[in-house]
Amino acid sequence: MKLLFLVSHPIQYQAPLLQRVAREPGIDLRVVFEAGRAAGPRYDPGFGREVQWDVPLTEGYDNVDLAATHLEREIGAADVVWSHGWETPTLRRAIRLARRRGTPVLMRGENCDLAMPDGRGLRGLAKRLYLRRIFRCCSAFLTIGSENARYYLERGIDPRRLFLTPYAVDNERFAAAAARARPDRARLMAELEVAPERPVILFVGKLIRRKRPDLLAEAFLKARFHEPWPALVFVGSGDLEAALRAMVPDAVFVGFRNQGNLPALYDMADLLVLPSEREPWGLVVNEAMACGTAVVTSDRVGCARDLITAERGDVFPDGDSDALAAVLARCLPDGEALGRAAQAAIAGWSFDADLRGLRRAIDFVTGGDDA
Repeated sequence: MKLLFLVSHPIQYQAPLLQRVAREPGIDLRVVFEAGRAAGPRYDPGFGREVQWDVPLTEGYDNVDLAATHLEREIGAADVVWSHGWETPTLRRAIRLARRRGTPVLMRGENCDLAMPDGRGLRGLAKRLYLRRIFRCCSAFLTIGSENARYYLERGIDPRRLFLTPYAVDNERFAAAAARARPDRARLMAELEVAPERPVILFVGKLIRRKRPDLLAEAFLKARFHEPWPALVFVGSGDLEAALRAMVPDAVFVGFRNQGNLPALYDMADLLVLPSEREPWGLVVNEAMACGTAVVTSDRVGCARDLITAERGDVFPDGDSDALAAVLARCLPDGEALGRAAQAAIAGWSFDADLRGLRRAIDFVTGGDDA
């Protein structure tokens, strides 16, 4: 079965999954990158710098730049087309081409109303009509979680056409790397000038408004912690860094860290906090949980409904620094137990689950399963 996957560019989170799909018996995977597969660094406007990921992005599966092939020919050779979203003219054109040829289309996007609402009035109506035309060309939808599934259901998609392929990371790789880093935890804390007895509250991501690292800083200053006083560590870069340094001058700013460096930082932390005001999913939550770290998120983070419970961390109302301060003070003393529960829970949110969902969707659209 020839499966054609269309995506804008190589993505560090997707590459391990594509490698797994390529090894699946009975699936001949072909990936076409719309914006190129260059292995060199790319400028990331959110981080405000060039980024060269330290994981192989284009190895282990068949892939090609769109500039080096023809979209019509690629679609004509496929039994099923899998599109990562519909945001670009090329992806929308590919979906229409597949529809005209009678080739089934699987849609997997990040959209959810928490982060990407349609809007109100005429603008919202226009967007819904626009989406309806796109979704009519799709045979099935690969949902990344509950909020994403709800997005499609709210737009009239038959639930029988929804197949869970959860947003996941390579749990085993992150867990193993965190375990390897554990004996060196004291050395890492010393490098960051954090006393070994201090608990650590961690932020990982772009230091930009949407991620609300400033809300975390505000809540940290309000929280009533017990001794020893925790350290606040920011991992990442972005245009809010100067303001954050002024707000919490005693915080630790690590700067951008690549994928290979993150497990040691998650292992060091007692809590990861993702206070975003609009977050379609939040894969840093998966990463931290895989490393045995408890997680706190706002209720505008897409993964919160699926991954976060009181046994693994907590969820606070978006924008409420007082509520976040109370959650930090409550969760921090139990960080180790919450982290163990988080690691156990994330094991089921995996690439294996993705492959099961993908196979069910393929069977559904090709007539192999009438469910």
